[in-house]
Amino acid sequence: MSKQNKRHEALLYHAKPRPGKIQVVPTKKYATQRDLGLAYSPGVADPCLEIEKDISKVYKYTNKGNLVAVISDGTAVLGLGNIGPEASKPVMEGKALLFKIFADIDVFDIELKADNIDDFVNTVKNIAPTFGGINLEDIKAPEAFEIERRLKAELDIPVMHDDQHGTAIISAAALLNSLELAEKKIEEVSIVISGAGAAAVSCTRLYKAFGAQSENIVMLDSKGVIRRDRENLSEEKAEFASSRKIDTLEEAIKDADVFIGLSVKDILSAKMLKTMAVNPIVFALANPDPEIDYNLAMKTRKDIIMATGRTDHPNQVNNVLGFPYIFRGALDVRATKINEAMKMAAVKALANLAKEPVPEQVNIAYGETKLTFGREYIIPKPFDPRLIAAVPPAVAKAAMESGVATKGITNWENYQDDLYARMGSDNKIIRLLLNRAKMDPKRIVFAEADHLDVLKAAQIVYEEGIAIPVLLGKRDVIADFMKQLEFDADLEIIDPKDARGSDKVNLYAEKFWRKRQRTGVTLYDAQKLMMERNYYAGMMLHEGDVDGMISGYSRSYPLVVKPVFETIGRFEGVTKAATTNLMLTKRGPLFFSDTAINIDPTAKELAKIAQMTNYTMKMFGLEPVIAMISYANFGSSKDPKATKVREAVELLHKSNPDMIIDGELQADFALNPELLQKKFPFCKLAGKKVNALIFPNLESANSNYKLLKEINNVESIGPIMLGMRKPVHIVQMGASVDEMVNMTAVTVVDAQRKEIGVV
Repeated sequence: MSKQNKRHEALLYHAKPRPGKIQVVPTKKYATQRDLGLAYSPGVADPCLEIEKDISKVYKYTNKGNLVAVISDGTAVLGLGNIGPEASKPVMEGKALLFKIFADIDVFDIELKADNIDDFVNTVKNIAPTFGGINLEDIKAPEAFEIERRLKAELDIPVMHDDQHGTAIISAAALLNSLELAEKKIEEVSIVISGAGAAAVSCTRLYKAFGAQSENIVMLDSKGVIRRDRENLSEEKAEFASSRKIDTLEEAIKDADVFIGLSVKDILSAKMLKTMAVNPIVFALANPDPEIDYNLAMKTRKDIIMATGRTDHPNQVNNVLGFPYIFRGALDVRATKINEAMKMAAVKALANLAKEPVPEQVNIAYGETKLTFGREYIIPKPFDPRLIAAVPPAVAKAAMESGVATKGITNWENYQDDLYARMGSDNKIIRLLLNRAKMDPKRIVFAEADHLDVLKAAQIVYEEGIAIPVLLGKRDVIADFMKQLEFDADLEIIDPKDARGSDKVNLYAEKFWRKRQRTGVTLYDAQKLMMERNYYAGMMLHEGDVDGMISGYSRSYPLVVKPVFETIGRFEGVTKAATTNLMLTKRGPLFFSDTAINIDPTAKELAKIAQMTNYTMKMFGLEPVIAMISYANFGSSKDPKATKVREAVELLHKSNPDMIIDGELQADFALNPELLQKKFPFCKLAGKKVNALIFPNLESANSNYKLLKEINNVESIGPIMLGMRKPVHIVQMGASVDEMVNMTAVTVVDAQRKEIGVV
């Protein structure tokens, strides 16, 4: 995508369908006059009077306890500099989004026009009663230090400047683990800090809190080594001034154990790196270009332990590992501040989590066979679902033990369950899926690339590195659309009708004829069928010329399924293919099967659909908990429609005793663990959170998933084909661009797994 097109896309994203990235959503009923009377006058007077009598009840009757202010004056925004408060608002809204999706914290972003420190501090103090915490953001140094210091001293809610402490906390966790791997002690290592801004100062202070010695630390700014004999040093720089008679990074880095880069790109050369001590630790955190190129550093020193701020290299130091979870823990015990004990607890929690066995969901997301603690895995990955249950409890405990908590937690297991429950509504599974696809993109044929939305999807998956599209359709139409989209890529474009008589068409026709000659297909028929895009695309996949196939945008499902079945076919032992839809609900991911193919499956077919759904769920890194749905519960009806579900369950309990599956069950019982435990304690699903529903027929599955999608605005990925010999997935007619992008990622991951023999 051209720079101009990327700019247009970014502007469109922030402007449509409604401006901005966040909104306020009611949490109480408001349908009736009675509801409105309770929400506002006269009912609202009662909680007001309760809070007047006891101010702490503001946490009981309002959202203060889950509300954080993200506040900036726009003086140091990302790499853009002093762009002003209004221009900083998109960034602050983005920070609000991260708070919500990673820790379920609500945020008001506030952009201040403050002429001096006093104005800034006084404004924040005046609005502080609204909030449970204050996240300061993108404020230039040295003002940032004084603003944070004063607000922490003068407010009774948590205040943290994430630019300073976020990087410090994440990098400290990485440093502790790196030192363990290098078999070095923090009290003994020599540390070079390139950069002297807010983040560098906070990092160094935290390293010292863990035992780093002042005499072993050298900090550099744009003028060189910060020495004690230099004049006009700020208070912060003076704190880390060195007595060593050196001036340059080249001098400082010699024999150093640790390099922390918070400065500018390419400042550390390969020659300098060679002079560092054995097992050097290098955190090159400048973004987007680090202080030394990752590949150059790895080539220069085989014994290096390295981290960057980039997503495309191991060991990403990413602030999202910290701030959402630190505030979550602080809010949940109503801490009056975020102190050193809480920050250190977050560091230890992150460091320890990296040493624990990694869930398969994370391995899948990052394209690893098995992530294990080591030089290329020193800190958890940002998409690790365990972060929400690891960091907040550690922070909350530290707040309680250090005396800054005003509310206690006694049942930590319940607290962890509550934390996991908070994360049921986000779309992390999509991020995991896309990230996994990017690890090993595959060639995917888009059978309807001469439709604008299909080509838009192909453009996105190409530019995001999700897949390598092969474009099928009318060549001149595709070329015109590519020009319109500024889609400048050297991709294979095929028009099956133009390919008539070519060696490739003749080969496909010959292979197809031999495959289908006993079903009434002649060679002439086969050659004619190869002019149709779905037959041609299917044979491309059959012959291994592509790794996967996407179709269905412009035609009804049955019209696409037929050529796919005839060209590609099913796995051995699968008599009928099926489909499943992944619904991204507020309670978490929920699979619906079969949503598109089998009208009235038999008991044996239902059992097979459940087995194939079980496999597909594991492709997403989920542990399947499957309910077989009926209008009856456990034998309450003798009707064949109910008994076939019961028979399917009996078959599965015998053939797949390790599968967590049961039924027949009504949908409300299946989705309510407490109700199921109370009424049917013998059920294998009792007390468990069901994440897949197998419906007794196509009508119920298809209707339910579409109702959920439209009425509740639930995002759906699918229909995902089950039981096919090769990765082919058929989208619903008129699917959105996003739906096609997600289905392409599914196809790529499917291809990755089939390539290594996982079926």
